[in-house]
Amino acid sequence: MKHRTFFWFFLPTGLAMLLFIALPIASILTQSVFAPHEAVLITVENCDPFGCKESTIIDQDATAAIRDAKPLGRFVGLDIYKDRGHLAFAEVGEAWRTSETYGEFLSDLNNLPFYRAMAFTLTYTFVVTPFVILLGLLIALAVNTLTQRLKGLVIFFSLLPFTVPALIGSLVLFWMIDARGIIGNSISWLAQDPDLSIKASTPLMWIAIIVWGIWHSAPFAFVVFYAGLQTLPKDQLEAAQIDGASRFQQVRFVIVPHLMPLVTFVALINIMDNFRVLEPIIGFSASAHATTLSYIILNDLGGETRQLSAAAATSVLIIICVAILLTPVLTRTWRDFKGKA
Repeated sequence: MKHRTFFWFFLPTGLAMLLFIALPIASILTQSVFAPHEAVLITVENCDPFGCKESTIIDQDATAAIRDAKPLGRFVGLDIYKDRGHLAFAEVGEAWRTSETYGEFLSDLNNLPFYRAMAFTLTYTFVVTPFVILLGLLIALAVNTLTQRLKGLVIFFSLLPFTVPALIGSLVLFWMIDARGIIGNSISWLAQDPDLSIKASTPLMWIAIIVWGIWHSAPFAFVVFYAGLQTLPKDQLEAAQIDGASRFQQVRFVIVPHLMPLVTFVALINIMDNFRVLEPIIGFSASAHATTLSYIILNDLGGETRQLSAAAATSVLIIICVAILLTPVLTRTWRDFKGKA
C-alpha cells in the first residue's frame, strides 16, 4: 500500500484515537499535577448589643479572582500521587520501619485506601481472567460437539449472562446471597450455621464478587472461541485422530495452538475490563469489604466537594498499572508476529 493511500486510510482512525484517547489522557495528566486553589480567608468583626467578636470567613471575590486567573489550580507536581490517598510514600516508609514482621507490614498497607483497593483489584484480575478463558474454552468445545438442533438453544442460554447489564446482574446475585436468598440460605444450611452471612464476611464477599466476574465474562470468551473453532482445519483434526490421539491430546496439540491468537485477544480484553471493575462493588454494596481503584475514582468525583485532581491521579495510576499488566501479553504477540514475518 502506498504511503499516501495508507495516510488517508488511517486518518479517520488516527483522528478518533487523538480525540477520544490521547487528548483525555493528556487532560487527566495535566489535572493530576494541579490542585484547587485554597480559599482566601479574611477576619471580620461582628458587633451586636452584647459586644464584638471576630470570625473568619471566605473572601468570595478574592477566591473567585484567583480561580479565574488560574483555572487549572495551583501546581503541586507529584504531591497528589504521594499523599495518603494514593501511593502514600510517607506512610509506607513508616510502616516498613515500624513493622516487626512482613505480615504486620502488609496489614499496615491494607489500612491505606490505594493499596487496599489495589490488592482486591489484582486478586480479581488474576483470578477471573484465567477462569474466564478456561470456562469459555470448555463451553465452546462442548457446544461444538452438539447437534445443529441443540446448538442454537444452548448458545442462546450461554449468552444470557453477557446480555444482562453488569449492575443488574450483580444486584440479582447480591439478592441471591442474602440470608433469605437461595444461595445464602443454602450455604448457611450446608455450614450448619444459621448466623452465617456472606455479606458480613470479607473472604466470602470476595469469592462472591469473583464468581460474578467469571459468570458475567465467560460468555464473551465462549463466543470468541466458538467462532475460532469454526475455522479449525478439519484435515489437522482428522490426521490427529488417525494417529490415535485422544480427545485431550487433540485439544492440547491441535485446537489450543490454533486458538492461541484468540486466547491472547481474550486475555487482553479481560485484563483491561477486570482491572477497572466497578459495578459489583456498587451492586453488592461491598465497599466495606472490597474496593477497587475505579471505586476510589467514583468516590472522588462524588459528593459536594469533587476531588478532580485526586480522581485524575488515580486514573493515571490505573493507566500505568494496565500498561504494566499488558506488557507481557503484548510482548509475546509482537514476538509471534516477528516470527511469522
